[in-house]
Amino acid sequence: MSVELQHREDLVRFGRLVHEQGFVSACDGNLSVRLDSHRILATPTGVSKGMMQASDMVVVDLHGKRVEGEREVSSEIAMHLTVYRVRPDIHAVVHAHPPTATGFASAGMALDQPICSEVVVTLGAVPLAEYGTTGTPELSASLLPYVHDYDAILLSNHGTVTYGTSLMHAYLKTEAVEHFAKIMLVTLQLGQQRTLSPANIRKLVEARRNYKGNNSLASMPVGPLEKPDRDLEENLDKLKAILREEDILASRKR
Repeated sequence: MSVELQHREDLVRFGRLVHEQGFVSACDGNLSVRLDSHRILATPTGVSKGMMQASDMVVVDLHGKRVEGEREVSSEIAMHLTVYRVRPDIHAVVHAHPPTATGFASAGMALDQPICSEVVVTLGAVPLAEYGTTGTPELSASLLPYVHDYDAILLSNHGTVTYGTSLMHAYLKTEAVEHFAKIMLVTLQLGQQRTLSPANIRKLVEARRNYKGNNSLASMPVGPLEKPDRDLEENLDKLKAILREEDILASRKR
Protein backbone atom coordinates (compact mmCIF):
# COMPACT_ATOMS: atom_id res chain seq x y z
CA MET A 1 0.00 0.00 0.00
CA SER A 2 1.37 3.43 -0.96
CA VAL A 3 1.86 6.11 1.68
CA GLU A 4 -0.88 8.28 0.18
CA LEU A 5 -3.35 5.39 0.07
CA GLN A 6 -2.59 4.66 3.73
CA HIS A 7 -3.32 8.30 4.59
CA ARG A 8 -6.60 8.08 2.68
CA GLU A 9 -7.60 4.98 4.63
CA ASP A 10 -6.58 6.67 7.88
CA LEU A 11 -8.80 9.66 7.11
CA VAL A 12 -11.70 7.26 6.55
CA ARG A 13 -10.93 5.46 9.81
CA PHE A 14 -10.55 8.53 12.00
CA GLY A 15 -13.41 10.32 10.29
CA ARG A 16 -15.61 7.40 11.30
CA LEU A 17 -14.25 7.54 14.86
CA VAL A 18 -14.91 11.29 15.13
CA HIS A 19 -18.49 10.68 13.98
CA GLU A 20 -19.09 7.63 16.18
CA GLN A 21 -17.81 9.46 19.25
CA GLY A 22 -20.32 12.23 18.61
CA PHE A 23 -17.60 14.82 18.02
CA VAL A 24 -19.37 15.83 14.78
CA SER A 25 -22.85 15.46 13.34
CA ALA A 26 -24.27 15.50 9.81
CA CYS A 27 -21.46 16.74 7.52
CA ASP A 28 -19.62 18.76 10.18
CA GLY A 29 -15.89 18.78 10.78
CA ASN A 30 -12.84 18.14 8.65
CA LEU A 31 -9.55 16.28 8.89
CA SER A 32 -6.32 16.58 6.94
CA VAL A 33 -2.85 15.08 6.57
CA ARG A 34 0.33 16.65 5.21
CA LEU A 35 1.49 14.62 2.18
CA ASP A 36 4.66 16.59 1.53
CA SER A 37 6.00 20.14 1.62
CA HIS A 38 3.42 21.45 -0.86
CA ARG A 39 0.40 19.10 -0.75
CA ILE A 40 -2.31 18.42 1.83
CA LEU A 41 -4.78 15.52 1.75
CA ALA A 42 -8.14 16.55 3.21
CA THR A 43 -11.65 15.25 3.78
CA PRO A 44 -14.32 16.57 1.38
CA THR A 45 -17.06 19.01 2.22
CA GLY A 46 -20.70 17.96 2.24
CA VAL A 47 -20.00 14.36 3.26
CA SER A 48 -20.62 12.76 6.66
CA LYS A 49 -17.31 11.92 8.27
CA GLY A 50 -18.80 8.55 9.17
CA MET A 51 -19.61 7.69 5.54
CA MET A 52 -16.46 8.60 3.61
CA GLN A 53 -14.49 6.45 1.21
CA ALA A 54 -10.78 6.70 0.43
CA SER A 55 -11.58 7.97 -3.06
CA ASP A 56 -13.54 10.92 -1.60
CA MET A 57 -10.42 12.66 -0.32
CA VAL A 58 -9.13 15.84 -1.93
CA VAL A 59 -5.53 16.95 -2.49
CA VAL A 60 -4.90 20.69 -2.21
CA ASP A 61 -1.85 22.90 -2.43
CA LEU A 62 -0.75 25.26 0.34
CA HIS A 63 -3.15 27.91 -0.94
CA GLY A 64 -6.10 25.54 -0.61
CA LYS A 65 -6.46 25.06 -4.37
CA ARG A 66 -7.66 21.59 -5.38
CA VAL A 67 -5.06 19.72 -7.42
CA GLU A 68 -6.58 16.23 -7.25
CA GLY A 69 -9.96 14.72 -6.47
CA GLU A 70 -13.55 14.86 -7.68
CA ARG A 71 -15.12 16.43 -4.60
CA GLU A 72 -14.82 19.93 -3.16
CA VAL A 73 -12.65 20.70 -0.14
CA SER A 74 -14.06 22.47 2.91
CA SER A 75 -13.86 26.27 3.07
CA GLU A 76 -12.23 25.69 6.47
CA ILE A 77 -9.13 24.18 4.86
CA ALA A 78 -7.43 27.56 5.36
CA MET A 79 -7.50 26.92 9.11
CA HIS A 80 -5.60 23.67 8.56
CA LEU A 81 -3.10 25.40 6.27
CA THR A 82 -2.42 28.03 8.93
CA VAL A 83 -1.50 25.30 11.41
CA TYR A 84 0.81 23.65 8.87
CA ARG A 85 2.49 26.98 8.07
CA VAL A 86 3.16 27.90 11.69
CA ARG A 87 4.12 24.39 12.82
CA PRO A 88 6.39 22.51 10.36
CA ASP A 89 6.42 19.60 12.84
CA ILE A 90 2.66 19.05 12.42
CA HIS A 91 1.47 16.40 9.97
CA ALA A 92 -2.26 16.12 10.73
CA VAL A 93 -5.14 18.37 11.81
CA VAL A 94 -8.60 17.52 13.18
CA HIS A 95 -11.41 20.06 13.39
CA ALA A 96 -14.55 18.91 15.21
CA HIS A 97 -17.47 20.06 17.36
CA PRO A 98 -17.28 17.88 20.49
CA PRO A 99 -20.40 18.90 22.47
CA THR A 100 -18.97 19.60 25.92
CA ALA A 101 -15.84 21.37 24.71
CA THR A 102 -17.89 23.34 22.20
CA GLY A 103 -20.22 24.28 25.07
CA PHE A 104 -17.26 25.86 26.86
CA ALA A 105 -16.21 27.59 23.63
CA SER A 106 -19.75 28.93 23.23
CA ALA A 107 -19.79 30.13 26.83
CA GLY A 108 -16.54 32.03 26.28
CA MET A 109 -14.60 29.81 28.68
CA ALA A 110 -11.13 28.42 28.02
CA LEU A 111 -10.22 24.99 29.39
CA ASP A 112 -7.26 26.37 31.28
CA GLN A 113 -7.71 25.51 34.95
CA PRO A 114 -4.90 23.19 36.17
CA ILE A 115 -7.13 20.67 37.93
CA CYS A 116 -6.17 17.44 36.18
CA SER A 117 -2.64 16.06 36.15
CA GLU A 118 -3.04 14.15 32.87
CA VAL A 119 -4.14 17.28 31.05
CA VAL A 120 -1.15 19.25 32.34
CA VAL A 121 1.09 16.54 30.89
CA THR A 122 -0.67 16.03 27.55
CA LEU A 123 -2.07 19.47 26.69
CA GLY A 124 -0.95 22.05 29.23
CA ALA A 125 -4.09 24.11 28.78
CA VAL A 126 -6.63 24.58 25.99
CA PRO A 127 -6.88 28.29 25.10
CA LEU A 128 -9.94 29.99 23.65
CA ALA A 129 -9.39 31.73 20.32
CA GLU A 130 -11.27 34.89 19.47
CA TYR A 131 -14.37 34.37 17.32
CA GLY A 132 -13.73 34.23 13.57
CA THR A 133 -16.38 33.68 10.91
CA THR A 134 -16.15 30.20 9.43
CA GLY A 135 -14.92 30.04 5.85
CA THR A 136 -13.16 33.41 6.11
CA PRO A 137 -9.56 34.47 6.90
CA GLU A 138 -10.82 35.55 10.34
CA LEU A 139 -10.95 31.92 11.45
CA SER A 140 -7.31 31.32 10.52
CA ALA A 141 -6.23 34.62 12.03
CA SER A 142 -7.89 33.78 15.34
CA LEU A 143 -5.52 30.81 15.74
CA LEU A 144 -2.26 32.69 15.29
CA PRO A 145 -1.68 33.65 18.95
CA TYR A 146 -1.90 30.00 20.04
CA VAL A 147 -0.78 27.57 17.33
CA HIS A 148 2.93 27.80 18.12
CA ASP A 149 2.57 27.01 21.83
CA TYR A 150 -0.43 24.66 21.98
CA ASP A 151 -1.65 21.49 20.27
CA ALA A 152 -5.36 22.09 20.94
CA ILE A 153 -7.48 25.24 20.68
CA LEU A 154 -11.11 26.06 21.41
CA LEU A 155 -12.77 28.10 18.66
CA SER A 156 -15.21 30.61 20.12
CA ASN A 157 -18.83 29.69 19.36
CA HIS A 158 -17.62 27.00 16.99
CA GLY A 159 -15.67 23.94 18.09
CA THR A 160 -12.12 22.64 18.45
CA VAL A 161 -8.99 22.22 16.39
CA THR A 162 -6.25 19.78 17.39
CA TYR A 163 -3.10 18.73 15.59
CA GLY A 164 -0.13 16.41 15.91
CA THR A 165 2.67 14.52 14.25
CA SER A 166 0.18 11.95 12.99
CA LEU A 167 -3.55 11.66 12.49
CA MET A 168 -3.67 9.34 15.50
CA HIS A 169 -2.08 12.00 17.73
CA ALA A 170 -4.34 14.74 16.37
CA TYR A 171 -7.46 12.62 16.97
CA LEU A 172 -6.40 11.60 20.48
CA LYS A 173 -5.96 15.25 21.41
CA THR A 174 -9.60 15.85 20.39
CA GLU A 175 -10.61 13.00 22.70
CA ALA A 176 -8.50 14.48 25.49
CA VAL A 177 -10.04 17.95 25.08
CA GLU A 178 -13.59 16.61 25.26
CA HIS A 179 -12.74 14.40 28.23
CA PHE A 180 -11.21 17.35 30.06
CA ALA A 181 -14.25 19.49 29.25
CA LYS A 182 -16.50 16.88 30.86
CA ILE A 183 -14.34 16.87 33.99
CA MET A 184 -14.38 20.68 34.12
CA LEU A 185 -18.16 20.68 33.74
CA VAL A 186 -18.56 18.31 36.70
CA THR A 187 -16.40 20.53 38.92
CA LEU A 188 -18.53 23.53 37.97
CA GLN A 189 -21.71 21.59 38.73
CA LEU A 190 -20.28 20.60 42.10
CA GLY A 191 -19.37 24.21 42.72
CA GLN A 192 -15.78 23.46 43.64
CA GLN A 193 -12.42 23.13 41.93
CA ARG A 194 -9.17 22.11 43.60
CA THR A 195 -6.35 23.35 41.38
CA LEU A 196 -2.91 21.82 41.44
CA SER A 197 -0.28 23.73 43.42
CA PRO A 198 2.54 25.52 41.55
CA ALA A 199 5.01 22.98 42.95
CA ASN A 200 2.98 20.04 41.65
CA ILE A 201 2.54 21.72 38.28
CA ARG A 202 6.32 22.13 38.00
CA LYS A 203 6.77 18.42 38.71
CA LEU A 204 4.22 17.51 36.03
CA VAL A 205 5.84 19.78 33.45
CA GLU A 206 9.16 18.14 34.23
CA ALA A 207 7.55 14.70 33.90
CA ARG A 208 6.14 15.77 30.51
CA ARG A 209 9.67 15.98 29.12
CA ASN A 210 10.20 12.29 29.86
CA TYR A 211 6.69 11.15 28.85
CA LYS A 212 7.05 8.82 25.86
CA GLY A 213 3.62 9.76 24.58
CA ASN A 214 4.66 13.40 24.22
CA ASN A 215 6.25 14.02 20.83
CA SER A 216 5.13 17.64 20.53
CA LEU A 217 7.48 20.57 20.07
CA ALA A 218 4.94 22.96 21.61
CA SER A 219 5.77 24.46 25.00
CA MET A 220 2.14 23.89 26.18
CA PRO A 221 1.99 26.47 29.00
CA VAL A 222 -0.28 25.63 31.91
CA GLY A 223 -3.20 27.96 32.79
CA PRO A 224 -4.91 30.01 33.90
CA LEU A 225 -4.17 31.97 30.73
CA GLU A 226 -4.23 35.66 30.03
CA LYS A 227 -5.93 36.91 26.90
CA PRO A 228 -3.37 37.95 24.23
CA ASP A 229 -2.95 41.66 23.60
CA ARG A 230 -3.43 41.30 19.83
CA ASP A 231 -6.96 41.59 18.45
CA LEU A 232 -8.43 39.88 15.40
CA GLU A 233 -7.61 42.74 13.02
CA GLU A 234 -3.95 42.62 14.03
CA ASN A 235 -3.89 38.87 13.50
CA LEU A 236 -5.49 39.28 10.07
CA ASP A 237 -2.69 41.66 9.14
CA LYS A 238 -0.11 39.17 10.42
CA LEU A 239 -1.70 36.35 8.40
CA LYS A 240 -1.68 38.49 5.25
CA ALA A 241 2.00 39.23 5.83
CA ILE A 242 2.77 35.51 6.12
CA LEU A 243 0.94 34.81 2.86
CA ARG A 244 2.71 37.68 1.06
CA GLU A 245 6.09 36.35 2.19
CA GLU A 246 5.16 32.89 0.90
CA ASP A 247 4.23 34.36 -2.49
CA ILE A 248 7.55 36.23 -2.66
CA LEU A 249 9.55 33.10 -1.84
CA ALA A 250 7.56 31.06 -4.36
CA SER A 251 8.19 33.62 -7.12
CA ARG A 252 11.95 33.52 -6.43
CA LYS A 253 11.97 29.76 -6.93
CA ARG A 254 10.33 29.98 -10.37
